Amino acid sequence: QVQLVESGGGLVQPGGSLRLSCAASGSMFSLKAMGWYRQAPGKERELVAVITVGGSTSYADSVKGRFTISRDNAKNTVYLQMNSLKPEDTAVYYCNADFRRGAFWGQGTQVTVSS
Repeated sequence: QVQLVESGGGLVQPGGSLRLSCAASGSMFSLKAMGWYRQAPGKERELVAVITVGGSTSYADSVKGRFTISRDNAKNTVYLQMNSLKPEDTAVYYCNADFRRGAFWGQGTQVTVSS
C-alpha cells in the first residue's frame, strides 16, 4: 500500500502564494507519475499538474504560469507552488500517485482564496 499525506493548505488573499506538499510512504515500485488534482464545490475533480518519474511536467491551462510542480525523490515528496492565487483556485487539493498497479489518493487539503 501507499500512503499520501498532503499539507500546506489554508486561507490566502487573492494574489498570494501557498506551497502544498505531498509526502508518500510505502512501496514506490512501478511509480509512473505524481500529480495534484482539485475539486471545487459542485464541480468535478480536475487535474492541476502532474510530474512523471522522468521529470516531465504538465499543467492545466488555468494554472500555467502561476503554479509549479516539483519533487524531491530522496524524500518521496511532491510539491505544488501556487502563486498569484485567484478566488477560482479555491478547492480541495488532492495528491495522486499513479502506478502501473493502480492509483492512490491523499485525503485532500483545503485551499481558500478570499479577501
